[in-house]
Amino acid sequence: MAISGAEIVVKCLQEEKVDYLFGYPGGAVLYIYDELFKQDKVRHVLVRHEQAAVHAADAYSRSTERVGCALVTSGPGLTNAVTGIATAYMDSIPMVIISGQVPTAAIGLDAFQEVDTVGITRPCVKHNFLVKDVKDIAPTIKKAFYLARTGRPGPVLVDIPKDVTAARCEFEYPATVEMRSYNPVVKGHQGQIKKAVQLLLEAKRPMVYAGGGVILSDAADKLQKFVQMLGVPVTNTLMGLGGYPATDKLSLGMPGMHGTYESNMAMQYSDVLVAIGARFDDRVIGNPTHFGSVPRKIIHIDIDPSSISKRVKVDVPIVGNVPDVLDEMIRQLEATTERPDADALEAWWKQIEEWRRRDCMKFKNSDEIIKPQFVVQKLWEVTKGDAFVTSDVGQHQMWAAQYYKFDKPRRWINSGGLGTMGVGLPYAMGVQLAHPGSPVAVVTGEASIQMNIQELSTCQQYRLPIKICNLNNRYLGMVRQWQEFFHGNRYSQSYMDSLPDFAKLAEAYGHVGLRVDKPGDVEDAIREAFKRKNDLVFLDFQVDPTENVYPMVQGGKGLTEMILSSEDL
Repeated sequence: MAISGAEIVVKCLQEEKVDYLFGYPGGAVLYIYDELFKQDKVRHVLVRHEQAAVHAADAYSRSTERVGCALVTSGPGLTNAVTGIATAYMDSIPMVIISGQVPTAAIGLDAFQEVDTVGITRPCVKHNFLVKDVKDIAPTIKKAFYLARTGRPGPVLVDIPKDVTAARCEFEYPATVEMRSYNPVVKGHQGQIKKAVQLLLEAKRPMVYAGGGVILSDAADKLQKFVQMLGVPVTNTLMGLGGYPATDKLSLGMPGMHGTYESNMAMQYSDVLVAIGARFDDRVIGNPTHFGSVPRKIIHIDIDPSSISKRVKVDVPIVGNVPDVLDEMIRQLEATTERPDADALEAWWKQIEEWRRRDCMKFKNSDEIIKPQFVVQKLWEVTKGDAFVTSDVGQHQMWAAQYYKFDKPRRWINSGGLGTMGVGLPYAMGVQLAHPGSPVAVVTGEASIQMNIQELSTCQQYRLPIKICNLNNRYLGMVRQWQEFFHGNRYSQSYMDSLPDFAKLAEAYGHVGLRVDKPGDVEDAIREAFKRKNDLVFLDFQVDPTENVYPMVQGGKGLTEMILSSEDL
């Protein structure tokens, strides 16, 4: 029996076992929305802005192992979604975005609410499709999900004209996908793996540098086994936090621009560095010339061959799926009694402990004014490190990464590559829907939260009991910090001069709002918020506006050229 293209779209989502579809209706997708209304397997979440739809779908994926899904209309619906799509693309998040398009005959004629969706999104998707025939909807959506979740994951967009959703044909969902031009490598090269293991066993100062690829490929347990078998130090990038337990003694914390002193020094002075699912980002290694000034052997494991030797030349490239490669490396280690030289490793750890004693995360607390680091520490203590934590982008993001010790993967949800302000609240929505009953906290700032604050309405509609920790310092904090350090204290447009009463604003949306002014009230306020299991609670912490994020590596500087405090300026 022939059915409409809109019904085919919904049936495809059902076949892919999509639980939640985040979206916002409009003219070009009304046939699809009509079919969504007639069924109850795919639950639609109505956001208040298309950017939030894609962010929520993104976080749903980040906190699970599933593909996130969003639905937007043509024209401004699509352009509003582009920031969310680019955010997911930069962090390799598997997503399928379905967008409406003007009728086929009107494409290219500047029709009402028409944009060149394929052209606009081409630079920020793994792949995109324009479906011109109703018979192509099912195979195209099948390909989209396959592309999104395999190889290096990423967002895939399917653009469907309105007349195609109205046209009719027989429905058959393909069982498999074959694409001659797309065959990602899964198993690493045996010879390269053997060479890598041998280098590690001969190393005097070995180091493991693990990134978001460990999280995305669900390889955290294998990474932990691998590191502990060798007894070597490990550092996790911003996107890799939770890939190895932060509270374990082998963990050196986060590397890079706002990483720990011990992590950066160990990265710089290691003699064998194993990069696993990481890409030597500029925020991690600083100046590549400085990074390359110390002789070392580099092993790089990544599913994406284009990421290897892209920024830093490596000695042993291994293209493959991280868990598969780690499995083979562990198997080879188990097959031999050989281990890194004990005396050399002991000396290496002795040096690392000296670096640790610098206590680079120490800050001067206050009885008079709330320190933002203190809020994050208390959040970690109250939640026992077991919450899902989303963040926006800025100083508060770095404090959350530094002071909330993530021991589990997929608990830390933030925008790394694109650095998108406004993601925190919609991220929390996606996470809360994916994990009902689990504690979900947003660490944000007064500037970031206002970029998608309309989603407080979505949270009320779907009764999402998120806890928002607003580190309100009345500034665009990271902008102000850079202006203080590098622009002669000229605070150009970084002061937030007219802020709302966030507690009252939360109440206006039907939530609980609390303003916290004193350090002595911080812990009680957080405890009270998490006791209210059915309520969204907005905690507006009035924090020190002069506090800066340390340590810091200035752009263009090397990893060892760190600013540890104001005295180093």
